[in-house]
Amino acid sequence: MKWEDLGRSSNVEDFRMRGSSRGSGGRVSIRLIIMIVRFLLKTKLGRIVLVLGLIGGGIAHFMGYNPLALLDGSSMAKRAPQVISAEDNRSAAFVSAVLGQTETIWGELFKRDGKRYEEPKLVLFRGGVKSGCGYASSQTGPFYCPSDKKVYLDLGFFDELSHKFNAPGDFAQAYVIAHEVGHHVQNLRGTLSKSHRLKKQSSKNEANAVQVMVELQADCYSGVWAHYLDDILEEGDIEEALNAASAIGDDTLQKQARGYVVPDSFTHGSSADRMKWFQRGYKGGKLSSCETGI
Repeated sequence: MKWEDLGRSSNVEDFRMRGSSRGSGGRVSIRLIIMIVRFLLKTKLGRIVLVLGLIGGGIAHFMGYNPLALLDGSSMAKRAPQVISAEDNRSAAFVSAVLGQTETIWGELFKRDGKRYEEPKLVLFRGGVKSGCGYASSQTGPFYCPSDKKVYLDLGFFDELSHKFNAPGDFAQAYVIAHEVGHHVQNLRGTLSKSHRLKKQSSKNEANAVQVMVELQADCYSGVWAHYLDDILEEGDIEEALNAASAIGDDTLQKQARGYVVPDSFTHGSSADRMKWFQRGYKGGKLSSCETGI
């Protein structure tokens, strides 16, 4: 994929330097501090500890260290600035370029339908992140949160995609981003809210089937996006996307993890179906190419 000269999106929120704490990271409350102080004041030994603590705090403050930092549940290592590698920054630039292309193409497609495309934000993070859909760790994988209309991505997933799932290549990564943006398109079109209603009214197996169709449609939308990248695509790019779609199919993942497949438990679709729906969008190039009945 020839992405280096593409424009960059302004909708990337870079949280990679913020560590992996949950929200405020478990700060000790003022109420708890008061309780500890009162307890220490009850005994002679406790009062000595308090005095020594105040003296030590004064010395630390004089030396340029803020003793109140001890009230933060995160470690000094977590607070220290992280060194982000050049390779990591290049991946971030790639993500921004791909997101920019989704904005251009989906903006034009929505315009053709007489609608305005609302661009999503994309959050880069490390370890864990607090989203509008709750806290998520990097083990969650890339995801879209309809509540805050943001895509969340830990760049470490790209390494997993290449090495763990054996799906290397920059367009394999682009497919993942485009798939999550596909969920944003579904959100704007009301598909996600409709699918949530359907799942609430359904049995577990039926709800899984609805979710599979949601995921396959997102695969199809990523194919629609790829349809308009003729001047950017390089030989082998579409094959990289198809390989990634196959590598993360439910049947492939279940067979690797369990040694057998349970189709009723699928939530994303089989490898064959994921490839088929991507190709369907890629060949059709229209939203109408991706109708699933939801």
